[in-house]
Amino acid sequence: MTSQNRRQFLQGGLALAGLGVLTGCSLRFAPSAQRGELYRVGCLEPTTPPSAGGAPTLEAFRRGLREHGYIEGQQVILEVRYSEGRDERLPELAAELVHLHVDVIMAGGGASGAPVRAAQQATSTIPIVFVNVVDPVASGLVASLARPGGHVTGLTQSAGQENAKRLQLLKEVVPGLSRVAVWGQQSLQSTFRETEVAAEALGLEVLSLVLSGPDGLGAVQAATITGRADGLLGLPGPLLPQLRPQILDFTAQQRLPAMYAQVGWARDGGLMNYGASQAENYRRAAYYVDRILKGAKPADLPIEQPTVFDFVINLRTAQVLGITIPQSILQQATEVIR
Repeated sequence: MTSQNRRQFLQGGLALAGLGVLTGCSLRFAPSAQRGELYRVGCLEPTTPPSAGGAPTLEAFRRGLREHGYIEGQQVILEVRYSEGRDERLPELAAELVHLHVDVIMAGGGASGAPVRAAQQATSTIPIVFVNVVDPVASGLVASLARPGGHVTGLTQSAGQENAKRLQLLKEVVPGLSRVAVWGQQSLQSTFRETEVAAEALGLEVLSLVLSGPDGLGAVQAATITGRADGLLGLPGPLLPQLRPQILDFTAQQRLPAMYAQVGWARDGGLMNYGASQAENYRRAAYYVDRILKGAKPADLPIEQPTVFDFVINLRTAQVLGITIPQSILQQATEVIR
């Protein structure tokens, strides 16, 4: 099965609604390039730079800009700010971008929406395009997916059924799986509830464990052991990736099969990860930026849900754990690490 067909297979159960056709709107915004200057796009990232181990997602955004005719340094300048996982830095960084009079702010990553909130608090006029927020409506970032309103729009990292899919895959891979520890940060309460409902439908018990911060890792690890979890699900969010080496060491020591929400975990030694393609979402963000730079109102650009998903399996880790991955699961993978 080709990579494209595998992606289409994974997308089959995630029907999306309300996306509509993104059409042009009035010229309410007047980008600087219309005044004979370069477009200036601010990028507010909650992660670390790729040089410090962060995901190279901005490269996908740059690729998307090139696809729409924007060459960096010629038609567009990117002003990039990284908070390096420290949400308290985001307001200051957002204020810097506003001070630079950027035409659009692309608030990347951050499942909790913290970068978007910081940008919203810094400006009520500069358009904001977010990427990979879990639930922008429940988070209060937009009014609805179809009509976001205000000066904010963008792309979610959830179509609403991913955690059910993650649990289903984990159950199919791990014979006798009965109790799953679910790790996530405090801001993901709605995701915890969604996961608990999905687990009940699959006949699984759930230990919902909130990771309050880097210092709280020991507590959730201890609760996972005392709760006798025989599987682990890591929810999306910027906190868990900061602790990736420690988490992978823990699951290896405890021989705990784990499913993660974000790309990179299986490549670094985790058993599996399944989730929206962050690279594809960043590439698609360039579409929104292009529309806005051409005069569209963010309020009239519907929020887009993911249509491309990454499912990565690490067979080396499976072998260490004594797990045989069924062929039916391997056929669904977009990448298999042997």
